[in-house]
Amino acid sequence: MRLFLASYRFGAHGDRLLELVGTPGRIGVIAAAADAWPVAARTAALTSDVALLTEAGFDPVEIDLRAVTPATAEAALAGLSAVWVRGGNTFVLRHRLATSGVDHVLRERLRRDDLVYAGYSAGACVMGPSLTGVDAADPPAELGEITDDRVPQDGLGVIDDVLVPHWSTPTAPSALDPDGAARAMADACRAAGVRYRTLTDDQVFVRDGDDDRVL
Repeated sequence: MRLFLASYRFGAHGDRLLELVGTPGRIGVIAAAADAWPVAARTAALTSDVALLTEAGFDPVEIDLRAVTPATAEAALAGLSAVWVRGGNTFVLRHRLATSGVDHVLRERLRRDDLVYAGYSAGACVMGPSLTGVDAADPPAELGEITDDRVPQDGLGVIDDVLVPHWSTPTAPSALDPDGAARAMADACRAAGVRYRTLTDDQVFVRDGDDDRVL
């Protein structure tokens, strides 16, 4: 299994993503975490990440989960050696992964190790066992912009720890967390007895086979 889970984009370790993927080729871009945003904001977010990946040598193509169903989920990811799951609202992303059936396809392809999963912020948070504390950063009510379904509480459970992005330290302050949401998220995990790992915006959690480490 190969995972590249960052606080923000490549962090300081874009070279490690290229090592996991090998020769960069076609990569599926999932922007579902931005699905509750205004159209212009979602488009700008997607365009920005497509430009980032193109500059890194990838050939990005959007996988729009709004158009994917459990019957088409496997085909939607066919031919891809990697996916890139951008940030936004973690609750919206988790809902889209579930209703599209892509969550099951991702788990199976990761188990077979024929796909690299790369994600940042919400795209990283969703891989943990639960969404404990995520409401400190992402408004659960935002999900109501696209559905009346209940707010999901569970992550994909691919990794054992909840990842807390945008962590600030004296030497690595995060401009993406001006209100201290990361510390509130960590506090919520501690109070609930949930294991967690913090990530500064330079750090990346990498799984390569049986090896887990934070770079």
